Amino acid sequence: MPDPTPDPFTEIAPGVLVATAVLYTTTSTVVVGPGGGCLVVDPAVTVAEVAEMAAALAERGLRAAAGWSTHPHWDHLLWHAGLGDAPRYATATCVATAAKWRGDLIASLSEAPGHDLALFGAVAALDGTSVPWDGPAAELIAHDGHAPGHGALFLPENGVLITGDMCSDIEMPLLDRDAADPVGDYRTGLSRLAAVADDVRFVVPGHGHVGDGPELRRRIAADLAYLDALESGEPADDPRITGWLVAEHERQLAHVRGMAG
Repeated sequence: MPDPTPDPFTEIAPGVLVATAVLYTTTSTVVVGPGGGCLVVDPAVTVAEVAEMAAALAERGLRAAAGWSTHPHWDHLLWHAGLGDAPRYATATCVATAAKWRGDLIASLSEAPGHDLALFGAVAALDGTSVPWDGPAAELIAHDGHAPGHGALFLPENGVLITGDMCSDIEMPLLDRDAADPVGDYRTGLSRLAAVADDVRFVVPGHGHVGDGPELRRRIAADLAYLDALESGEPADDPRITGWLVAEHERQLAHVRGMAG
């Protein structure tokens, strides 16, 4: 008999599975619903990894009933034929931005080549405040921090907050430098996430590691402290500023100083 498909998932709460990719420590979340249907959030990153997730779900007797993309960056707009043709959603702003940026997004796929372009970014605008599926409620928390139309999901039944590229333990806030008020947009996003913090048992960032409720509050405080230092021009005492993020921090600092000048 062939070896079973490796299962990349860890169950962090009842019916909530998280897989972590090697590339960029990218997380993907699956919420299990009735009858084997599931909500698949940000499946990433390489073709092999997404195919492995699809196969692992099938071995668990699960199938994608809906998909969600948290924001319009290439590594959050992926899909695989093995996941089927479930409807996929994002915020209206995310959908419009992904369409506008499509050429650049496709170029960025060179970081994980081989994805089916017909499936890439094929998301529809969410009409409402929660993902339309028959599983546990997945409530939208929309803002423009990090990217236009960023859409976190809060699962009140499980106490899980899927933040997209916010509240990471390995990345400081990464701003949308094309926005009119990138720091203000990021602060708004953090404020909206903080509004549900008392009900959060687990936080799943788009890049990094799952944390508990107190860790979510610690990360929000660390992100706000980073933004304070960025705006004041003072040195940022943030241990997440390492590797490629050192240059990114310098670019953000120069951008914020330029806006202030």
